[in-house]
Amino acid sequence: MKRAIIIGATSGIGQEVAKCLLLEGWQIGIAGRRQSALETLQRVAPDQIEIQTLDVTQEDAAEKLNILINKVGGMDLFLLSSGIGFQNMKLDMEVELNTARTNVEGFIRMVDTAFAYFRKNGGGHLAVISSIAGTKGLGVAPAYSATKRFQNTYIDALEQLAHLQKLKIHFTDIRPGFVSTDLLNDGKHYPMLMKAEKVGRHIADALKHKRRVVVIDWRYRILVFFWKMIPRWIWKRLPVKTNG
Repeated sequence: MKRAIIIGATSGIGQEVAKCLLLEGWQIGIAGRRQSALETLQRVAPDQIEIQTLDVTQEDAAEKLNILINKVGGMDLFLLSSGIGFQNMKLDMEVELNTARTNVEGFIRMVDTAFAYFRKNGGGHLAVISSIAGTKGLGVAPAYSATKRFQNTYIDALEQLAHLQKLKIHFTDIRPGFVSTDLLNDGKHYPMLMKAEKVGRHIADALKHKRRVVVIDWRYRILVFFWKMIPRWIWKRLPVKTNG
């Protein structure tokens, strides 16, 4: 029996991936801040789903993750799909700090707990949903792009650590472009906006094949390819923004 834990499955991408895994027969544990949303998804397949309220920014989140793992009976796959991001050209400090609390502090708390479980139990598959925003510093969303770069680098470091310790842990870093979720429900126009259902299917396939780095979709793969070649002196002059 395959067992997965998904953090951030109450809506959006995490929920769509959960639905895909259910169709493939996985037993899954889902976690999020909203009890009612967790219960709604659990009713879809009560025999396959365990739930646990959890806020990644709180110190008890690691303990609650371990509780959920025990409810499911173990963990073969861990997927972190919990993050926040905002356009913040005014550099509202609280917005930037809150983004870091979730995308850095919360990220470390969850990923390290999953890593420790896999180290103790013979290995597993550790996956996170970061973003193409980690490719370059985006002036419209400084904390968001910086924290996503942090996530990319952290997974690289954990992969090296696992190799040094001879651990059988596979890693997947999933980097979507703009996805139609509550995160982007701010009234602004986002180019090349993708449906969460389609992105969820892409991610489920990438997880099945244990791909290491996944940029979703092909249009964003082309975009990222060219982004990486832009010199810094040109990049800083580009009007990278969305329309209000």
